[in-house]
Amino acid sequence: FETLRDKGQPFYRAYYAGVTAVEKTGPRQVRFQFAHGGNPELPLIIGQLVVLPRHWWSERDFSKTTLEPPLGSGPYRIASFEPGRSITYERADNYWGADLPVNRGRHNADTLKIDYYRDGTVALEAFKAGEYDFRPENMSKAWATSYDIPAVDEGRLIRREVPNGRPSGMQAFVMNTRRPIFKDARVRQALAEVFDFPWSNQALFYGQYTRTRSFFDNSDLAATGLPEGAELRALDAVRDQIPPEVFTDVYDPPTTDGSGNIRANLKTAHTLLGEAGWKINSDTRRLTNTASGETLDFEILLVAPEFERVVLPFKKNLERLGINVTVRTVDAAQYRRRMDSFDFDVIVGTFGQSLSPGNEQRDYWGSAYAQQNGSRNLIGIEDPAVDTLIEGIVRAPTRADLVAQVRALDRVLQWNHWVIPQWHIANDRIAYWNKFGMPQTVPLMGVQTDTWWIDPQREKALGTSKE
Repeated sequence: FETLRDKGQPFYRAYYAGVTAVEKTGPRQVRFQFAHGGNPELPLIIGQLVVLPRHWWSERDFSKTTLEPPLGSGPYRIASFEPGRSITYERADNYWGADLPVNRGRHNADTLKIDYYRDGTVALEAFKAGEYDFRPENMSKAWATSYDIPAVDEGRLIRREVPNGRPSGMQAFVMNTRRPIFKDARVRQALAEVFDFPWSNQALFYGQYTRTRSFFDNSDLAATGLPEGAELRALDAVRDQIPPEVFTDVYDPPTTDGSGNIRANLKTAHTLLGEAGWKINSDTRRLTNTASGETLDFEILLVAPEFERVVLPFKKNLERLGINVTVRTVDAAQYRRRMDSFDFDVIVGTFGQSLSPGNEQRDYWGSAYAQQNGSRNLIGIEDPAVDTLIEGIVRAPTRADLVAQVRALDRVLQWNHWVIPQWHIANDRIAYWNKFGMPQTVPLMGVQTDTWWIDPQREKALGTSKE
């Protein structure tokens, strides 16, 4: 507990903020003291603590990177690895939790190997050549165009869309509000006006996606209609600190007719920018701050080259506003460093959510984490109303109260225009070689490959036909 709290990622500190003391009370017992009894999620979070054996870690620096496989306590251990290429796990025969009811039917593979590819196209072609067995597909173009091959037609390679009941979370263009140019909500709102999702969905994504509007889409946690009841009471408590639209309008991100003609959106964006003090300089044709003379320039930082085709049409529309936009793609290590130190203007960020939000919301949106390197408060939100609503979520005594508090937070996040929502899909797109058995009932959370097993008859029928 102390190691993760003091040396782990900042989200651990957010998780364990309510723990005031830890005491060993017996050979196999530990007592955790909580600051108060109003956090029903905290006992469950503590119950998820990973066991870090003192006798192994006491001689090693937990904060340092290492290639020495750690001593774990899960169902698999690391058998071998090639840095940057692959890692192989073997099932632990003496796994302490093997017979727990929650684990029955799980962890069926004796060996698991994960291969790493630096290039998505190479990874896809390797899969189709039979180099590995299972692939989640997150590229719409590949899903639509790259599986028209004999192996799929003959049933040797299976391509499926599996519905899930997970909150989609929020994938979005994230504007770093630590940068002065993004502090004004009208500027952020103006940029959102010229992201033409309907055009992108048809021209780039083969119509596969739904526009994301809520931070909790695909669940009952998403705000709908106008606030009422417990949700309205939560918002009333911070009424003077939040946008008035929260109470009067239902949020929907800007949209277009999909034709590529965004003249009306450009006009709205120019109006918003003008109200925020940005005008087109008649000599340079650049968007310029009327008070400081500063031009509106920023960089969109990417880690996946495949995303450039998505960003470039957005960049073109931004340039029609007189904004100078640079798109830069860097490797994963540099991207992680820049994310952790908040050294970016705009990124494509993802804020995943569960069906039971709680303490992790502090790390996403809490003021205490806005300036803490490595936190997930990528936006840089420092807002007392948001902090109040987060604590309402953490302390919600019932499911109904939790849903109301989450919906209230959702509305405030939406109407502050801190991100430009992108898209989501309510299915898991998966492809796999036809050698697996799996339960007929799909869990609410979607595909769970740890419940799959190798079917001997299918494996024999598949044989060497991958080639």
